[in-house]
Amino acid sequence: MTHANPFSSYVRDVPDFPKAGILFRDITPLLANAAVFGEAVAAMAEPALILEPTHVLGLESRGFIFGSALAQKLGVGFVPARKPGKLPMATHKEPYGLEYGEDALEIHMDAFKAGDRVLIVDDVMATGGTAAAAQRLIRLTGAQPVALTIFIELSSLPGREKVEGLPVFSVLRY
Repeated sequence: MTHANPFSSYVRDVPDFPKAGILFRDITPLLANAAVFGEAVAAMAEPALILEPTHVLGLESRGFIFGSALAQKLGVGFVPARKPGKLPMATHKEPYGLEYGEDALEIHMDAFKAGDRVLIVDDVMATGGTAAAAQRLIRLTGAQPVALTIFIELSSLPGREKVEGLPVFSVLRY
């Protein structure tokens, strides 16, 4: 981790959450400070500007927080990738593995169309399973994933390997 990063003091380490052996990175102190949160969103948006995304795909659930703010900053639409059963219309579904289990993501089948350029957004990337599932979901619609931008990257885990061919931008690396 880069201790000189001004955002690191706004992230708390919570051991054994959500289960024993997991070190959870709590971003609620960052979210509680409007100015610092705004700076974090700007830092996440900056490398994506040249990619000219048409949409942001926010990954449930903290990816919604960063994703909706990034969509506003970039002037593009926001699409939520939800856990199964949370969206009201017909969906595409992709399973993935987590650092601590299994899950799946869904998006509406009409969330994107061919030619759309989608920026994937989440708060933390660990093993990369969630981001890889999002990448597959975007492709199912005919749209193109252009990059993954995350606030925290757990660089000791193989997240980047799971999203092959996709640029990954992170603000903090642990």
